[in-house]
Amino acid sequence: MFELFIPGRTGRSFLATTPNRWDWALLPLVLALLALAAYGAMQMTRPFVLGQPTPIVLDPAWLPYYLLRTILRMFSALGCALLFTFVFAVAATRWRAAEKVLVPLLDVLQSVPILGFQAIAIAPFIALFPGNMLGVECAAVFAIFTSQAWNMAFSLYQSMKTIPPELAEAARVFRLSAWQRFWRLELPYAMPALLWNMMMSMSGGWFFLVAAEAISVAGQDIKLPGIGAWIAVAIEQRSGAAIAWAIGAMFAGILLYDQLFFRPLLAWADKFRFEESQGEHAQRSWLLDWGRRSVWIRAFSERMWALLGRTLGWFAAPADTVAAAPSRPRFSPSPRAVDALLLLLALLGAWRFIVFIHAQVGWGETLRVLGLGCITLVRVMLLIGLASLVWVPLAVWIGLRPVYAQRVQALAQFLAAFPVNLMFPIVVYALVHFHLNPNVWLSPLMVFGTQWYILFNVVAGASTLPTELRLAADNLGLTGWLKWKRVYLPAVFPSFVTGAITASGGSWNASIVAEYVTWGKTSLVADGLGSYIKQMTDAGDFHRIALGIGVMCVFVMLLNRFFWRRLYLLAEDRSR
Repeated sequence: MFELFIPGRTGRSFLATTPNRWDWALLPLVLALLALAAYGAMQMTRPFVLGQPTPIVLDPAWLPYYLLRTILRMFSALGCALLFTFVFAVAATRWRAAEKVLVPLLDVLQSVPILGFQAIAIAPFIALFPGNMLGVECAAVFAIFTSQAWNMAFSLYQSMKTIPPELAEAARVFRLSAWQRFWRLELPYAMPALLWNMMMSMSGGWFFLVAAEAISVAGQDIKLPGIGAWIAVAIEQRSGAAIAWAIGAMFAGILLYDQLFFRPLLAWADKFRFEESQGEHAQRSWLLDWGRRSVWIRAFSERMWALLGRTLGWFAAPADTVAAAPSRPRFSPSPRAVDALLLLLALLGAWRFIVFIHAQVGWGETLRVLGLGCITLVRVMLLIGLASLVWVPLAVWIGLRPVYAQRVQALAQFLAAFPVNLMFPIVVYALVHFHLNPNVWLSPLMVFGTQWYILFNVVAGASTLPTELRLAADNLGLTGWLKWKRVYLPAVFPSFVTGAITASGGSWNASIVAEYVTWGKTSLVADGLGSYIKQMTDAGDFHRIALGIGVMCVFVMLLNRFFWRRLYLLAEDRSR
């Protein structure tokens, strides 16, 4: 179904070809998907007035409709996240000045809670589409986007920064323009890791789905038809049966788009592995096999690749371009000027933050919040370390065995998508019944939904390990810890750093729901920055909410700058 473009190859119109049995097998599936997408899009643009009730019916017969609306929102957000990823990664790797701004900015964005983004975005979206449901839908899509984009952007950025030197030299020898280099080298090289992060992003969207589909604005509660709103109503009514139905619908949806979307893409992306020979067990997809046997889809894909090839040709580098001495941009800013500007902006932001503290909350409260931030910092680092010890060896084992990767793929997506608030009844009951300390036993909830970033990224890194390198290690007699130290760990180290940094940022975000757990009239509170923000949010103290989010951003920026960033540089050096 998907083939590399061959210059000079032209495809006939797929409607002019004679269909075979595979075309007739795929035709109902394609028509059904198009019809469902069109129906869901029409439902998203219905008239809507703020204050109009949006009831959610806890009847299993409505679950397929709610699942359709949720999946459409998540794929809309995924498309926006993919465009953001392309722009961010290209800008951050092409221009040093942009990198100095964008990477710290991404650190801040991934530390801002999803509720903060939603509070900022919902009013403008409703005003942009007055009297229409599309405004609220766009706000929900934006909220899901903020839970999907950051790890994808980090993944593509890391892959483009660690391209092997021989591939970069080949691109210079063939005089590829920046546009051609991205589409012919950088994106294909990054494709396996990017696809695994796209799967993790979809799971991250499920994780924060309740907050995205159950919206509060201007004293009004808006619940969009979807699985997240169903879960919110089920928790309000304390309906265990409804929650069980929601879990079943989630698993069905994840299995569906895994088979129809991600598995064909992973099998197709296997051709981009950086090795001369294919692995022993390549990824397989029944849908991709059907598409490759289909006459219509082969003709359609040939025309698409031919169009892409002509487009890349329009942006080809000039014939007289000298590969060894690329020209410097005409208006390239001085590195010292950029550093001075960034320092000035940082000082200005710090001064404004100090003025806000002095005028609104006081220094005593600030010191208390900093202490709570240190407690959450210890939790985050300890949990990321423990998760790494568990998931890195397991992820390497899975990544080196594509057959097992296919078997656990849907299950891993389901576990990563499982909303942590569905565990609140069990957690509250266990802590109250056994008289456990919330400061200790609420902590695992922080990493429950974010540890999967490590698993997915390391699986992606291990799956791209060249077969020749593994065979060379076997021929040299490397076994046990020596093999891990010399081959496996260095190979997956860049992917691990990407997974760990996104897991760390996600854990800070998840602390808001993990350190303050409520089920019915019972509340369990752990000391930490997340519980502080949650309590101030419930109290409506906006000054202290801003203080808590500001301190969280400072902690995340400092941690990324002085710890994760150094690991990134080390990964870049080892890839050269």
